[in-house]
Amino acid sequence: MTDTLKDESCDVAIIGAGPAGLAAATVLKRAGIERVVVLERESEAGGIPRHCGHPPFGMREFGRVMAGPAYARRLVERARSVGADIAPRTTVTALGPSGVIAIVSPEGPRELRARRVLLATGVRETPCLARLVSGDRALGVCNTGALQSMVYLKNRVPFRRPVVVGTELVSFSALITCWRAGIRPVAMLEEGPHATARWPFHHAARLFGVPLLFRTRIVNIAGRGRVDAVRIADENGRPREIACDGVLFTGRFTPESSLARMSHLALDQGTGGPVIDQFGRCSDPAYYAAGNLLRPVETAGWCWREGRASAQWIARDLAGDLPSPQTATRVEVCHPVRLAVPQRLAPEVDGAGMAHIQIRVDRAVRGRLSVADGAGPVWSRAMRAAPERRILIPIASLSRIPEKGTLVVEFTEKGNMRI
Repeated sequence: MTDTLKDESCDVAIIGAGPAGLAAATVLKRAGIERVVVLERESEAGGIPRHCGHPPFGMREFGRVMAGPAYARRLVERARSVGADIAPRTTVTALGPSGVIAIVSPEGPRELRARRVLLATGVRETPCLARLVSGDRALGVCNTGALQSMVYLKNRVPFRRPVVVGTELVSFSALITCWRAGIRPVAMLEEGPHATARWPFHHAARLFGVPLLFRTRIVNIAGRGRVDAVRIADENGRPREIACDGVLFTGRFTPESSLARMSHLALDQGTGGPVIDQFGRCSDPAYYAAGNLLRPVETAGWCWREGRASAQWIARDLAGDLPSPQTATRVEVCHPVRLAVPQRLAPEVDGAGMAHIQIRVDRAVRGRLSVADGAGPVWSRAMRAAPERRILIPIASLSRIPEKGTLVVEFTEKGNMRI
């Protein structure tokens, strides 16, 4: 199997060689799709897990606990073994109508025509400069991706006693990376009253001996040449200084949607990614999307499963076995619901498609979550919800779906509701 593109056309082009893209390529080839090409801008395929030299990866996919690099290699090997073409160092520069995409590779610029295109470009952390923290940008300020790249791929250590900002799942993954590299964080900061990651992950800070400070934000980074302290403030604005030699910003993921944003595809304001129906189909039906491009952020295993499902829907589409997207119902959200995936519901085909509408809220809430159309509620449930937690609404449980209408997802808060 070669790592260069020889043809000007293919059945399916997959942009992104992470868990979602590689899983989709494997399933498509096994479904008998002849020409499947995976385009990856990095020099190696495998996605973010290549940079994560720690477990747990691979339980659902391979029935064993694996470190990230081994998991990534296994995904690549499986895709190649069934005949998928993987083209690293190949950057997609533009998405055109009807599956025509512009690419640049070591062989130069060219155009690739695909019957279907799957966008699986993943997410990225909010850059340090976009965090709006004052102070000099001294050495020792980085995010989780940069830390993992330095530690696992370059065998370098950017600091020894950093302050960690954030308590998402990736934040505690960063603690594991720090421990393995001999880095001992001096504190972990969270602006909210609780850790964002689910129980029991937030106990990792205690296990690693890292003080976890809630209702605390970073105000200023001090140091010339290298970080030597940070100034923090509690919810009442009381300042305090912590001596350290670095700042590790974690989380606050945003979809890697620059290609979609520069294209003709409709985008969803809530997710930052493309608008899709329950088959992962975009506003141009030649395009599909899967994985963390759809919402920030899910695990590698979730993205792998979604890539597999998307491949099955694409195969059915190529066989003429999906409903027309022209009759889809819109899914909209009201504050404090931040996003919903999918944003459109096409007529069902024998129960195929995503089983749930996934939503997120932008703050901790307690009350009743409901879905309604113009005639009234079609589903509701009392619950508590927290930011960045996955909430799933079963599509099959909706009492009705109006044809070409609108479903509104909203959260009615009730402080005295017993849940």
